Order: sequence, then structure tokens, then C-alpha cells
Amino acid sequence: MDTKVALIGIVVSDLNAAQKLNELLHEYGEYIIGRMGLPYKKENISLVSVAIDAPLDKINALSGKLGAVEGISAKTIFPNK
Repeated sequence: MDTKVALIGIVVSDLNAAQKLNELLHEYGEYIIGRMGLPYKKENISLVSVAIDAPLDKINALSGKLGAVEGISAKTIFPNK
């Protein structure tokens, strides 16, 4: 299975969306290398980064599902090779 490494940057602007975020990350947990979440109380948002090693279709599916959740923005970056 050919996999890629990527970083998904997530901004949670509606803290009620955190439960859906955690459900999706759990669903793709077998591919997640690590994650870091930072609450930014001044702006009432959370910033989350997820390092992932997965087939490209899984990375795109997770990123798309995250971006479809109301109150969540997600962008994926890949290393230059």
C-alpha cells in the first residue's frame, strides 16, 4: 500500500464542532502519527494539527469530511519531494 505523509491544519471556530472532529479523527486513527490541539481563548477558537501517514484517498477523504463540518476549516499540506 502506497502511503503519503501530510499535515492537516484545522481551525475550530465553533467549539460545538469539537465532538464531530474527535469522531472523525478516531475513525482515521490507524493512520494518525500524532496530533496537537491548542485552545486560543482570546479568539474563542482551537487550532489543531494532525500528522498523518495514509493512502492519498484516505487523506483527502478525512480532509474533505473535516472541511464539511460547520465550524471547522481544514487544509492539508504535503512535503515537497
